[in-house]
Amino acid sequence: MSKKAIVSALALTFVLGAATAGFAAKIECTVDAVEAGKVTMTCKDAADLKAGDAVEVKAAKAAGKKKLEGC
Repeated sequence: MSKKAIVSALALTFVLGAATAGFAAKIECTVDAVEAGKVTMTCKDAADLKAGDAVEVKAAKAAGKKKLEGC
């Protein structure tokens, strides 16, 4: 491969990596209340969030609680 092709590939990798880094910010939150479809949470470092932002929430797995399945 030529030096120009290698530099171009590295630049493309950097640009794509930087573009996807902005999409997934991980913020730790604690659920305070749940009422009729509304969830109130307290989050650390949530300064970048504002009302109306779309977020994805995944529940943490309970420590020590494993499901056992039998035949």
